Amino acid sequence: MRYLPLTEADRGAMLEAIGVASVDALFAEVPPAARLDGLLDLPRAQGEIEVERAIGGMAARNVAAGSAPFFVGAGAYRHHVPAAVDHLIQRGEFLTSYTPYQPEVSQGTLQYLFEFQTQVALLTGMEVANASLYDGATACAEAVMMANRVTGRKRAVLAGALHPHYREVCATYARFVGFELATPGPMPGEDEDLARLVDDGTSCVVVQSPDFWGELRDWSALARMCHDKGALLVVVVTEILSLGLVRPPGEMGADIVAAEGQSLGNALNFGGPYLGLFASRDKFVRHMPGRLVGETVDAEGRRGWALTLSTREQHIRRERATSNICTNSGLCALAFTIHLALLGEAGLVRLARLNHAAAVRLAERVERVHGVRLVNRTFFNELALRLPCPAAAVVEALAARGVLAGVPVSRLYPDRPELADLLLVAATETVTEGDIDRLAAGLAEALS
Repeated sequence: MRYLPLTEADRGAMLEAIGVASVDALFAEVPPAARLDGLLDLPRAQGEIEVERAIGGMAARNVAAGSAPFFVGAGAYRHHVPAAVDHLIQRGEFLTSYTPYQPEVSQGTLQYLFEFQTQVALLTGMEVANASLYDGATACAEAVMMANRVTGRKRAVLAGALHPHYREVCATYARFVGFELATPGPMPGEDEDLARLVDDGTSCVVVQSPDFWGELRDWSALARMCHDKGALLVVVVTEILSLGLVRPPGEMGADIVAAEGQSLGNALNFGGPYLGLFASRDKFVRHMPGRLVGETVDAEGRRGWALTLSTREQHIRRERATSNICTNSGLCALAFTIHLALLGEAGLVRLARLNHAAAVRLAERVERVHGVRLVNRTFFNELALRLPCPAAAVVEALAARGVLAGVPVSRLYPDRPELADLLLVAATETVTEGDIDRLAAGLAEALS
């Protein structure tokens, strides 16, 4: 029997109550290019085993990350996740890790979230961190809205070297929440004069390090300039592992840090789920989105944990909420915490050094390929290469040879033809000398 949840009369009554003429009107805000015109080209009905075979055949056409030399980055990085991480997150104490709606009976969940917050604060050099957000891009947008609340202003400056996905998410929030963005264009290999865009109506400047091009930045001077004008500095970090080696944003004067935590504990997965990290100065704690876990003692003096400053709609009146963020990425945060605890401080620093060393070897090797030019002056584990031809075609040619050569910038900036010859390549601890040789050989052949 087919499952038909609504009749036409049901739908008509609902549309009348909402005040729209048709179901299509509900999707008016979705750009036409993102909508399907008709049904997908799929068989109308198949048995389970037939569906598995069909989808398995489609999946087999992909080149999986672990099956080939892999240099893809641009905000999602392939790292080795110890087997202990996946084992521990599946223990009964953690298996249903999610929102503690009855926090007093979720002491295990609250304790690891407290440890997670401590780790994030130490990594970023900030004073307080929350119990996670959805991902780095939405954390960035939440940081802008928090800066708007703190300063009472509604204009943010987004650096051109900020990841384009993060820029797009901020623009979506700005459109519907109602604030202004200044977004200079991307300028690979150049210093941006962001100070000229800051005025008395600017709530914050959003920058990234390592930036979208892989360049390491010291934002100390910009932080001082922002503070002189009453604005906040928001620093984005898409490769959290870099903070095992480079100067943390807190030491540069950042007021808010929004980061992506996928690199620790969470295997590469295009589309997620990922892990939003969020930290700030203690004086702004009551403006932070999401929730915080605090340490306390019970009536008998025993250590315990409790949700505190849960400033989301589900916990307090909507008009007092600082955010409508609905949950934290609990299981991903747990994996992050376990991986970082397994590493310890010395292990984190060593892993970060391995990543940088791999990137140095990569840069030295590919620079010897005729026609390839390194754009970066500094980098951690990712860098930008300028090729003598469109990078997308080169990536496709190398994929056919079994090498995943990186991300052509044109994929993320299709409307900027002057960036079509740029290729982002990332080298992590998973990259071997043989992988680098295969990439260099493939580039030489594709460019000959």
